[in-house]
Amino acid sequence: LGLYQLGVGQESDEPQGGPIAMPSTQGDFSLTQLGDNEIAIISFGYTYCPDVCPMNQAVKRQALAQLSDAQRERVVPVMITVDPERDTLDRMSEYMQFFGSEFIGLVGSQAQLTDVAERYGVIWRRVEAPESAMAYTIDHSASLFLVNREGEILQRVLYSPTPHGLVSALESELGS
Repeated sequence: LGLYQLGVGQESDEPQGGPIAMPSTQGDFSLTQLGDNEIAIISFGYTYCPDVCPMNQAVKRQALAQLSDAQRERVVPVMITVDPERDTLDRMSEYMQFFGSEFIGLVGSQAQLTDVAERYGVIWRRVEAPESAMAYTIDHSASLFLVNREGEILQRVLYSPTPHGLVSALESELGS
């Protein structure tokens, strides 16, 4: 069992959030680029993740599909890699395209990742897997964060394989 199953309760009780600025699959990305009425759905993951990360992206896609057009236009889905060693911008771009052209992948340095993850209460650890062709996997937190342009965490949505919790949180923040 990974941290996404056991570690959800280990995430910081009150993450502080804050600014995010990193290279992305769509050029340099910063939360400050969001409009005043826009929200980013931030998740942390990696492209070699066999289960939780693609599920989180699929849940984002399903949630977006359930919003009105006006609401959907105000939401920016973002994934920050916890594996900058393997996740190049090209690899992230290819991965994010599976979920939709509006999905943005961020690839920062290890220092940038550590800073942002600490401020968002995200934990991760590299797990060596010498018997695997991948050589290692990464256990990580799987919460989704609804964040505004100032980096204020509006809501944290715990991992779920269904979009209901995310849809509810988005509708609560976006209104009608």
